[in-house]
Amino acid sequence: MRGAHVHRAVVVRWGIAGLLVLASVVTAIVLTVRHPDALVTLLPSPDMRELHVDFDTFWHSAVALTHGADIYKTPAKLTNLNPPLLTLLLTPLAGFSSLTAYRIFAAFTLVLVVAAVLAVARELRLRRGATALAVLAVLASSPLHGTLVLGQIYPLLLVGLVAGWIAERRGRPVVAAVIFGITVALKPSLAPLLLLPAVQRRWVPLRAGLVAAAAATLLGVLVAGPSSGLEWLRIAVTEPVPDTVDNASLPGLAVRFGVPSVLGTLLGAVVLVGTLAWVGRHRERIDPAGTVPWAVVAAGLLVSPISWHNYLMLLWPGVLVLIALRQGAIAAVALSVIVIPVSWNAEWPPAGFWPDVGRSLYCAILLGYWAVLLRAVLLRPPSADAVAPDGSDVADGTARSDDSTVTTPVSTPSVPSSGS
Repeated sequence: MRGAHVHRAVVVRWGIAGLLVLASVVTAIVLTVRHPDALVTLLPSPDMRELHVDFDTFWHSAVALTHGADIYKTPAKLTNLNPPLLTLLLTPLAGFSSLTAYRIFAAFTLVLVVAAVLAVARELRLRRGATALAVLAVLASSPLHGTLVLGQIYPLLLVGLVAGWIAERRGRPVVAAVIFGITVALKPSLAPLLLLPAVQRRWVPLRAGLVAAAAATLLGVLVAGPSSGLEWLRIAVTEPVPDTVDNASLPGLAVRFGVPSVLGTLLGAVVLVGTLAWVGRHRERIDPAGTVPWAVVAAGLLVSPISWHNYLMLLWPGVLVLIALRQGAIAAVALSVIVIPVSWNAEWPPAGFWPDVGRSLYCAILLGYWAVLLRAVLLRPPSADAVAPDGSDVADGTARSDDSTVTTPVSTPSVPSSGS
């Protein structure tokens, strides 16, 4: 009876997931037909100021740094919202023209994204079929296309998060914390990740992460000049919450509906604090190398004033962890919704309550990622004595997921002690 009940639950779960996956793919196809000027078709364009505008901003700051000028006062169209460390990191590209530098950067970051996904899949020992489908979804995704067209730095952040997660998974929490700290120094909106060791009472990694973030930030400030740090702080504090449809954060959602952004910030703070408090309460049962870091990153993105839909790529490794936790149906949905292109926004009238609801799709996706990643925090990889969905015992030393796409080790990762 129990085996039959489990089998029915799996069938229902995959039935619902299949419908959502089909809806996402059909929507993507319809929007691509209706709007043939898809983001990916804009990659070859030489228009740096309007299309590849984010990288153009970074490039101008890097050129200014090499000439000893103010990295935040450049001819670029947009204001550079990133700390000086990023400018320092991109100075090798300052010797090229902006277009050549952009093309080098776009190709490099594409390789980084694919390599990061493959590294996570290898670490989790996902089967080749699951890995191939995940890579295809990533390559077809709107966040990747938008990131490449604009020339954003999210692939660099993704590699940092993946490297830290792998170090944690291999029993090196201090190394992981240092890598996370440096990544946070590049994008301070990821700072809630540094609070994770605090609620888990892992004091040595906490100190290592904070020191690494401070040291990396200071390095950028010293190279760019002390005034650069003050200017960046001024920009970060005064920059308003943008009223754009692809701002997936809760403050952005509030602005979209004409509500003061502070209310969205307060709601986001409740989500973040609640997430950390819940993790702290269950710290003895939580694997720090499971989905918990990705859930905290998602909570941080929800509270941030600006969380573009393209930030979603930072959570893709957590989706792959879901597969290893026998949550293949949920992972399939999470990887399918990302193929819906940003032309979704063009389908709605310019104003009105229901159009605003429709334009909140990206916020809904981010909320969904946060919810499923947090829900999976207490799950463990299946062990050798696990029961397969059909009710039979797994006796070959491995356990299969509900869709038989992943093989995981029989051992359960140990949670480092509170003093690690």
